[in-house]
Amino acid sequence: MLMVGLISLLLLRVCGCRVADAPDDVTAEFSVRLYHQLQMVGGEEDNIIFSPLSVAVALGMVELGARGSSLEQIRQAVGYSHFREDEEFSALRNLTQALAADEAQYVVRLANSLFLQTGVSFSPDFLRLMKHYFHAEAETVDFSEAAAAAEHINTWVQNHTESKIHDLVSPDDFSSMTRITLVNAVYFRGSWKNQFRPENTRTFSFSKDDGSEVQTLMMYQQGDFYYGEFSDGTTEAGGVYQVLEMPYEGEDLSMTIVLPRQEVPLATLEPIIKAQLLEDWANNVKKQKVEVYLPRFKVEQRIDLRDNLQQLGIKNIFTKDADLSAMMGKELFIGKAVQKAYLEVTEEGAEGAAGSGMIALTRTLVLYPQVMADHPFFFVIRNRKTGSILFMGRVMNPEVVEPFDHDFDSV
Repeated sequence: MLMVGLISLLLLRVCGCRVADAPDDVTAEFSVRLYHQLQMVGGEEDNIIFSPLSVAVALGMVELGARGSSLEQIRQAVGYSHFREDEEFSALRNLTQALAADEAQYVVRLANSLFLQTGVSFSPDFLRLMKHYFHAEAETVDFSEAAAAAEHINTWVQNHTESKIHDLVSPDDFSSMTRITLVNAVYFRGSWKNQFRPENTRTFSFSKDDGSEVQTLMMYQQGDFYYGEFSDGTTEAGGVYQVLEMPYEGEDLSMTIVLPRQEVPLATLEPIIKAQLLEDWANNVKKQKVEVYLPRFKVEQRIDLRDNLQQLGIKNIFTKDADLSAMMGKELFIGKAVQKAYLEVTEEGAEGAAGSGMIALTRTLVLYPQVMADHPFFFVIRNRKTGSILFMGRVMNPEVVEPFDHDFDSV
């Protein structure tokens, strides 16, 4: 299992948990709202993969330099309004430190960097707080040399994501007016606690919501997982749907899969997804033996966050009304916000050989619950101790095995 999320915030100068006692993720509501926004402006059959944690950390870095309405819009949208002043920065630092604490079981790497225009003075307090809360080191580049700046930043990104993220920025992103670029990378590599055996993987039909079918490699195992069947009490979600939580080695992190009935399009289930429902799923699934059919898939998505964040109420930082005066004066605004996320799901957590042929399905004499992910599903990767969401998305088409690039436009 490999996952990478990365967000870049480009600033310009203005001309003139499952465990019951786990703490709630304060950004969960923001994460779900952003998911629904991406769902709304994307294609009906598009996969979605993004990192809410990466977005929260990047916005936290901007928030350190924001004042006035620019600061309040971030705090309100992300969910920090009830925090005391600056308390969210300690919370973000604690979340990221908890994720990176134990590389013996899995690898979570969070890397932050500031790329500053050579010769421009920035607030020493801002730079000090960036290093204190986010361990962000500052480097100077000359953005007027756009090609060299883009190459330097993209190399940094590749080095911190084990070369999974390429070409985050391009020379066209920079000009002589660019003053600072903030980059945040989140990289996760983990193995399932209960691994799939590669010899059980077979070619299988996956039914898309548009009625078509694609051939995919379907993994199979029977094992002990956290499982539950839920209903919203109406017909909106097509009645009962399945929730399966699959822990990674060490059990601090897990992937939760939400699967509607075969005949129910995922779009029918998606409207009921709320932050509280994520917590309800985590707290109410029970450990039991389950038969799991899960497709192998690998997707990469590039999301232009500027318009989407504005729709969620974070507006000023992207305009000339921005007040980022704690960085270097009132002459900055964010010209670009982009995230790239990478997700790979395999039998063991790394590429493995797969068998060929069609698997024979027997739905009679089933002794255990059966999760057959041969149609679109929603997923969340979260820390079971802190509740923080590393990745969220949906799989509409597992046939997409090569990275693709999709920019969302404003609605």
